[in-house]
Amino acid sequence: MSESPASGPPPQIPPTRQPTGVPRTPRPTTTLRQRLAELRGPSVAPHPLDARALAALAANPGCKRRALLDGAGVDKGVLATALGSPAPFGQSQFAFMRGNAFEAKVKADGGAELLRLLYERLGGSSPAPDQHAATPDLSAAGPEGRAARTALALREATAAGGWALLDHPMLALEVAGSPAYLEPDAVVVHPDGRWTVVEIKSFPMIDASADAAKVGAAARQAAVYVLALERVAAVTEEAEVGHQVLLVCPKDFSNLPTASVVDVRKQRAVTRRQLTRLTRIEDIAQALPEGTTFDPACGPQELESAVSSVDAAYAPECLAACELAFHCRSRSRAEGAVESLGRSVRGELGGLTTVAGVLAAAAGKEGDPADPTVAALRRAAALRAEALESAALLRVGALESAAAREGAATCR
Repeated sequence: MSESPASGPPPQIPPTRQPTGVPRTPRPTTTLRQRLAELRGPSVAPHPLDARALAALAANPGCKRRALLDGAGVDKGVLATALGSPAPFGQSQFAFMRGNAFEAKVKADGGAELLRLLYERLGGSSPAPDQHAATPDLSAAGPEGRAARTALALREATAAGGWALLDHPMLALEVAGSPAYLEPDAVVVHPDGRWTVVEIKSFPMIDASADAAKVGAAARQAAVYVLALERVAAVTEEAEVGHQVLLVCPKDFSNLPTASVVDVRKQRAVTRRQLTRLTRIEDIAQALPEGTTFDPACGPQELESAVSSVDAAYAPECLAACELAFHCRSRSRAEGAVESLGRSVRGELGGLTTVAGVLAAAAGKEGDPADPTVAALRRAAALRAEALESAALLRVGALESAAAREGAATCR
């Protein structure tokens, strides 16, 4: 039992004096979360991040505009509509229903077919799963409750030392100081304590291979889940998150499931670097003009000025991953930026950053002839002019021959 304090007034502690001649350090007026709320708008709720958005960030890590908007929780779809450049983004209703039907088929009978496919590809030395594989109930109140219930189920399944299938678990990942809740299709716990992410997609796998772009997008999305799982595995004994994920797709042109193993170590590293960069979005926010806001209630001109104050890294691939892509494309084309032609073209052009500069260099009006890029452009322009001249001569010769034949026929 603690002793009672002595009666009487508490002793007065003298205030700390600032040494003479030493400037007082100003206290920060706003925290990062407050600053992001100001950018989002005082009455606008933050738009939650999902795995697709985080995967898109990893695909374009140089875009400060997307990093800031996603970090602040700005709904880019609403913002694009307010700017007058709405994007037809998202799956069609038919594709959504087909994907749900295929996922239900894969997970039928307690996930027996899914576990069979996973054991064939990633079973290792573990015993084959039987019909008694655990399928824990992950229901709870709210995303926070579901994430806590998922973490508990993962620990219990790892300690049990058997096969377990977690259907649509909820994972938490800190993004820019705020939790983002992610929901993979499934996570399988192996008897040896390994955790494997399962991604179920409705695009076909023909002759054991699928569209490379779609597989890449699925791998980036799965890498986000791997990062979130690693946070739970770090506090779970004998748990390990596998860097190989199972991609389940329809086989050929049927509705039968088949699977392929995808290594996501590269995508995981890129995503982790981008998330680390997101934690420093305060630097991007501090560089904005005073009073900048992305509140959709503002006028189009004010929103246009706010969006333009943040640098973007547009590429044609953004059209499939970002709601602001159409707006960024129109501005990129208006500025004549070579990025609108694609990253590969931009990489080949070196220091030439505009289409007008490229054309001037090719025509010999600008640029250093000793520059390999300028020399290649001028060589290409000369070959093009030569080809057009040859084609024109051939066309003139053909017209003259046709006229001669027509004249000879008239004389007869």
